[in-house]
Amino acid sequence: RHEPENIEANRLYSTINTLKEKVEEIHESMEWNNHHAAIERITEVLEYIPWDPTLREMRSEAYLALGNIPLAISDIRSVTKLTLDNTAAFYKVSNLHYQLGEADLCLQEIRECLKLDPDHKECHALYKKVKKVAKFLVNAKEASQSDDWEGCVDNANKVLKNEPTVENIRFHAFDRLCQCNVKSGDTIEGKKACSEAIRINDEPRLYCDRAEAYLADDMFDEAVNDYRSALEKDEDLQRAKEGMQRAQKLQKQAKKRDYYKILGVKRTATKKEINKAYKKLAIQWHPDKFQGEEDKKVAEKKFMDIASAKEVLTDEEMRQKFDNGEDPLDPESGHGDGHPFR
Repeated sequence: RHEPENIEANRLYSTINTLKEKVEEIHESMEWNNHHAAIERITEVLEYIPWDPTLREMRSEAYLALGNIPLAISDIRSVTKLTLDNTAAFYKVSNLHYQLGEADLCLQEIRECLKLDPDHKECHALYKKVKKVAKFLVNAKEASQSDDWEGCVDNANKVLKNEPTVENIRFHAFDRLCQCNVKSGDTIEGKKACSEAIRINDEPRLYCDRAEAYLADDMFDEAVNDYRSALEKDEDLQRAKEGMQRAQKLQKQAKKRDYYKILGVKRTATKKEINKAYKKLAIQWHPDKFQGEEDKKVAEKKFMDIASAKEVLTDEEMRQKFDNGEDPLDPESGHGDGHPFR
């Protein structure tokens, strides 16, 4: 101490002692699993020594213990910049991205590890696995965007096959299967996938996806319940509001004439399937095939209903109205004249 009266030197010396005490408190907090206190103290100390990688590693461990993976990733990424050739840090941060379901970001970090050490055993094994999963996820997304429902389902199932445990990765696959199975007409598998996606990540939109599957199966009460669940989580979700109105209209409509049931086809039936069903039923219920007066009256009513169903379901505009809960041939709805022939 050549200058015992140097105020600045004394202040810095005092600060060093204070920092030493706080570092001791940090180690003690970590030993006792008091992670909140550890994070608070580490953050204070880092204001004075932001270049210390050890403290950032300790804080990342505390964040992980509290389940805050994004902040843990932030600290570990800082460690990779503060240290040289730290393959362990790159491997750790890539693994955390994967746990969050971020396969693309995982690949970015794992490539950095392999740049430093192309023969790194753990990084190479993770890279091979994630590269494959990421490819299937991209393929499923592209197939969905191009309305290739079969391709979407196939690639999403490959994700599940290659990743049997990491839930946030599997979520992306179930999310795709939820949408693509329903679009392809496989509502049973669609509902299963939607339910799995909801179990992992309770998002409002997923309830809307499952509600669409219920509507396709004429399960209107279940659809209303799912739209209600979506609105409970996000009261401003327009898709859920519109879906709820449509489902409630269809609930009321179900008590009246259902053109899909009349022809015995699903709501997802194609025009070709509708025409085929119509021809078969029209032959079966043609009034000329019936002799008794009462039987002929029943057949005439059936035949008229069959013709009405065919008219509505083969006309794109009228079918859209019916799918939205309106009967275009019902005079009370203010649409059409109620007669099946024009």
